[in-house]
Amino acid sequence: MSGASAQKYARIAGVLFLITIVAGGFGEFYVPSTLIVSADATATANNIRASEWLFRLGFAGYLVEALCDIGLTLVLYVLLRRVHEELALLAAFFRLVSTAVFGAAELFYFAATFILGGAAYLKTFSPDQLNALALLSLKLYGYGGGIFMVFYGIPSILLGYLMFRSGYFPRILGALMALGGLGFVVRNFLLVLAPAWASSLLLLPMTLAVLPMTVWLLVKGVDVRKWEEMSG
Repeated sequence: MSGASAQKYARIAGVLFLITIVAGGFGEFYVPSTLIVSADATATANNIRASEWLFRLGFAGYLVEALCDIGLTLVLYVLLRRVHEELALLAAFFRLVSTAVFGAAELFYFAATFILGGAAYLKTFSPDQLNALALLSLKLYGYGGGIFMVFYGIPSILLGYLMFRSGYFPRILGALMALGGLGFVVRNFLLVLAPAWASSLLLLPMTLAVLPMTVWLLVKGVDVRKWEEMSG
């Protein structure tokens, strides 16, 4: 691949990262934080019924994020395979699994619309029971999303290492990506072993990695001279 082609792939990666940030931030953080009241099933159910369109938009945002993640997996593999093809391929496998796992978790999110939809076959449950089932489904979605992080964190560590070694990406971006992946992995195991210690602050390093990486890919891309030196 020529340096010019690599630069195009880098720009595509930047665009996909940007769409992922916007769609994921809306679907995974803004909508749930707006509608879900963690300890109040009735309030959560009332919020969803009153803002069902927003709730569904949140799910659509996730779908856009997932589509971008799959495309981004291929682009990152193409950009980093020349550093170490087997590790780049392993990272791609892990990223695809993470998207699939999180997709399964999202079904529990969307299930709340069916539980609260007023279908005739649900009349055997009382309103309070339906509200509780909807909140339980949303909590399962939350834990499922948390567990997926280990499948996303490990490839982030691998990709960060490959970026650090590449020479055509800034080493600081690779280090930040690897650190962000480590935060995801640690939080994942804490959710399973010690939930009280699974602080959301462990997600902060990934934010600090993805934002500058997105800007770099859009503005600078790869160092074409070093890319072509490696090709030679």
